[in-house]
Amino acid sequence: MDWRTKLLNPTPRARLDFKSLATPVYRGSTVVVDNQASVKDDWQQAEKGYSYGLYGTPTTLELASRIADLEGARHTFIVPGGQAAIALVYLAYCKAGSHALVPFSAYGPNQEMAEGLLRGMDIEVEAYDPLIGTGISKMIRDNTTLIWCESPGSVTMEVQDVPAIVEAAHTRGVSVALDNTYAAGVLFDAFTHGVDVSVQALTKYVGGHSDLLLGSVSVRDDNAYEVLGPIYRQLGLAVSPDDCSLALRGLQTLPVRLDQLEKSALEVAEWLAMNDYVDAVFHPALPSCPGHSYWKRDFTGSASVFSFTFKEHISAESAEAFLDALKIFKIGLSWGGVTSLAVVYPDLNRPNKDFGGRLVRLNIGLENAVDLIGDLKNAMGDL
Repeated sequence: MDWRTKLLNPTPRARLDFKSLATPVYRGSTVVVDNQASVKDDWQQAEKGYSYGLYGTPTTLELASRIADLEGARHTFIVPGGQAAIALVYLAYCKAGSHALVPFSAYGPNQEMAEGLLRGMDIEVEAYDPLIGTGISKMIRDNTTLIWCESPGSVTMEVQDVPAIVEAAHTRGVSVALDNTYAAGVLFDAFTHGVDVSVQALTKYVGGHSDLLLGSVSVRDDNAYEVLGPIYRQLGLAVSPDDCSLALRGLQTLPVRLDQLEKSALEVAEWLAMNDYVDAVFHPALPSCPGHSYWKRDFTGSASVFSFTFKEHISAESAEAFLDALKIFKIGLSWGGVTSLAVVYPDLNRPNKDFGGRLVRLNIGLENAVDLIGDLKNAMGDL
């Protein structure tokens, strides 16, 4: 056999009985089978065996299985990011002429998709008050096919009465999807509370180190699995096994990180609540947060991200100068990582509410909480 041919022989030469505590990183697009009769192209690899790398390698399916186990799901799809997870749910449950509902506090790109891509496909997405609860039944139409929840909401942190919304939706045969990223899939039990589909940006707490982009879509039952699966296949939502490997590693430290992040974030939030420059603190565990009673009833803990507003005499320019004066906090979007972040939302759009560029969102990282409070205090020195 020519040496060139030998180099391309994929048959393993080393022993394969190596056992490690780390999941191997399987990279591959083509899946080699023993005979022509075994060739197939099926996205249901967990049940029917591997067919093509597009639908995941063993590394991807290991992550999916562990997320599903964590959330108590029938199955989990791993996708390239949180926005891809949202898109998959919309495109699986909505078609031309459909009506969907989304809270006005939802993740900004979710709303952008509603006004952009989905509107162009003749899908109407209507915004609703996240604190509407049972009142959402009045907004459900005959062509409503999906209701989104996001609890707490992005930036303004409204905690929703998810069980009440689920009950109203299911009475009319409407499915409910929840962006459960804040809870990392564990601080709020989506499926026990009746949700049909739970999505996460694994970029946040599961990844945990601001160095990967992944999302997950977990389904409650076989019905949701069959609705989402074919669309997942058609969209070609391939993910990197290397990123999945990092996410698997992140899962191992998720409990200790969440515990510390909760403790530090509460310490910082409680200090801000007593600060003379601060008007309100929107942290789900504090009574000042809209929907706090639902958090107390339904959640088992809080996480690292929350917001606060400066009092009205603090100008938008002063709020921006405050951010620029921070030393430990870095200015940046996203959250869930080990580094503390801060960002102002100067153009935040909420019905009947103008924050005037005075709303700041914080992500508390693993730095010492006393140091973080000192950084905030020093940055407020010139207000």
